[in-house]
Amino acid sequence: MNNRNVILSADSTCDLGEELKARYDVHYYPFHIILEGMQYQDNVDIQVDQIYQAYYDRKALPQTAAINVGEYVDYFRPFVEAGFDVIHFCLGGALSSAQKNCQLAAQEPELAGHVFPIDSCSLSTGIALQVLEAGERIRAGMPAGEIAKEMQAIVPHCHASFILDTLEFMKAGGRCSSLVAFGANLLSLKPCIEVDNADGSMHVGKKYRGTLKKVLPQYVKDKLAQYPSIKRDHLFITYSTIDPSYVELVRQTVEETMEFKEIHTTNASCTIACHCGPNTCLLYTSPSPRDISGS
Repeated sequence: MNNRNVILSADSTCDLGEELKARYDVHYYPFHIILEGMQYQDNVDIQVDQIYQAYYDRKALPQTAAINVGEYVDYFRPFVEAGFDVIHFCLGGALSSAQKNCQLAAQEPELAGHVFPIDSCSLSTGIALQVLEAGERIRAGMPAGEIAKEMQAIVPHCHASFILDTLEFMKAGGRCSSLVAFGANLLSLKPCIEVDNADGSMHVGKKYRGTLKKVLPQYVKDKLAQYPSIKRDHLFITYSTIDPSYVELVRQTVEETMEFKEIHTTNASCTIACHCGPNTCLLYTSPSPRDISGS
């Protein structure tokens, strides 16, 4: 079967990076960023550094808006009319209404049976890991319906977490109290936020203490030791804005701890970055081969 019969698509929160996006011919639909009364498209006409600078200069906080049902319908329609089926990966349903909106769009008569929304139960390159799995199946000629079924088994085995350097943006966005943020800063705490791959919700895991130079290597070692079996094709190191030396430190720690065929470094989208703040480092590991095969 011609692999062009299936379109591979994702919300802009996928954070795949330009090289992999081109390699697997992935189409993005951008979330909306609202800053100082103006609406922008995520990573299209606004970038992460602009969001952070607005906060530092004027204490202006961005808001994010999910893709609505009508936007999804208009986005998918040309693909379906051209004879393609679409596999589309959404930001986790526990984190955004976009996933529900995408499901509703896919039920529209003109799209029904041709658009397959996948609730990633994840964010950022936790989604990207799943996109790569789907991309390999498209290359193998698997039809969209079968890919969607296989992804249901893979999603619960993709692991995502991230380290926050500061709780300032969480506090500013109302996601933690001023007291909690003050205490974390006072004690130099760097909380690890774990993504629950059963539903995409987030919770605080281990609280590290110290500078990023000290914390990041231990975080990497802890994550790679956490799972009994890891598929070593791809690992993502994703960040909001951070000194390149920290990215290299994470990469070196990964390489010293476990061998992967490809280690990818990518930038977080505006939607992700405006909630977690600067100097956030995210690590995403793949499902194990046994989990993928279903054996």
